Amino acid sequence: MRVVVAEDVMLTREGIVHVLEEAGIEVIAEVADPGALLRVVSTRQPDAALIDIRMPPTHTDEGIVAARQIRETEPEVGVLVLSQFLDSGYAMEVLEGHPERTGYLLKERIFDGAVLVDALNRVMEGETVVDPTIVTRLLGRRRLEDPLERLTPREREVLSLVAEGLSNKGIAERLVVTERTVEAHVTQVFLKLGLDGSPGSHRRVLAVLAFLRA
Repeated sequence: MRVVVAEDVMLTREGIVHVLEEAGIEVIAEVADPGALLRVVSTRQPDAALIDIRMPPTHTDEGIVAARQIRETEPEVGVLVLSQFLDSGYAMEVLEGHPERTGYLLKERIFDGAVLVDALNRVMEGETVVDPTIVTRLLGRRRLEDPLERLTPREREVLSLVAEGLSNKGIAERLVVTERTVEAHVTQVFLKLGLDGSPGSHRRVLAVLAFLRA
């Protein structure tokens, strides 16, 4: 896997590169701003880009803007956006429009090589990846009338894994059950929550996240 790392803080960038190289991933470029990132993606065609949300010049949402541009112009390049902020709104901004081959991780996870490599591999396989901490927070929100109370404990568990972007096969492997069992749980979850059960694996992630944010 050939990856470009876009992070303006040198120590953080070097740490990410070290973790990737220790895992046998080739880092073809390290950049500190969106312009340099887009040039590398255009000219060197990496397999994936790791992008910090806040980069120069304004340190607001440059990473999100760059990620969207990459997904629109270079759809074969996977995008994994990194943020130090636990903000579900950022996650939705990143994923909307082109959720496939796209992910959102909190920076605190990136120095766990296994987590970072797993996320990259899933993105490269065409999946949508959402940091589980965000999913957990959304699931734990208090509502006056909580429709999640309709779900069994197992259905809530399945819902959280759907929101993280796991496919039915991935959920089955995580829970050590059959894929058919997962399909049955997913169907029940979507029925109970009034969600459209027909969207593909990427759109169903957006549907679940939108529901959890409501």
